[in-house]
Amino acid sequence: MQSNGAISKIERTLEAGIFASRWLMAPFFVGLVVALALLLVKFMQELWHTLPLMLSLSSSETILVMLSLIDLTLVGSLVLMIILAGYENFVSKIDTGETSDRPDWMGKIDFSDLKLKVVASIVAISAIQLLAAFLDIDRFEPMQLGWLVGLHLTFVVSGVLLALMDRIGGKH
Repeated sequence: MQSNGAISKIERTLEAGIFASRWLMAPFFVGLVVALALLLVKFMQELWHTLPLMLSLSSSETILVMLSLIDLTLVGSLVLMIILAGYENFVSKIDTGETSDRPDWMGKIDFSDLKLKVVASIVAISAIQLLAAFLDIDRFEPMQLGWLVGLHLTFVVSGVLLALMDRIGGKH
C-alpha cells in the first residue's frame, strides 16, 4: 500500500504534465499565423489585379471587387482574433510589455465569447458572399442562390441559438 505522499507526488507530476500539454497547441497558432500571411498574399493579389482595371469597371463590378476585399479582410480579422484569443486562453498570456497598441479585448475574451465572435464573423462573411451573389445574379442558377440563402440562414440561426445557450447557461 502506497502512502498518501507518494500518491500526491504522482498526482502532482501527472497534473503538471497535463498542464504543460497546452504547449502542444502553440504550433497550431503558428500555423494560423502562416495562414494569415497567405491570406495577405491573396488580398494583395486581388488588389494588384484590380488596380489597372479600376477605371474601366462598372459600379457593380467595383462593388463586387470591394466586397471581395472586405471579405478577405473579415476572414483575416477572424483568424487574427482566433490566434490571439486562442493562444491567451489555451497556451499562455501574451506579454506585450508597455505598448499601448494592445487591443482592449485581449485577455478578456473567454472561450464562450470567442465562439460567439467566430459565429458572428462567419455570419458577416456569409452575408457578404450572399450580397456579392445577388449583385452578380446572372451567374447563378436559382437553386444555387437558394443554397446560399439557406446556408446563410443556417449560420444566423446557429449564432442565435449559441447566444441563447450561453445566456441560459448563465453567461450574460
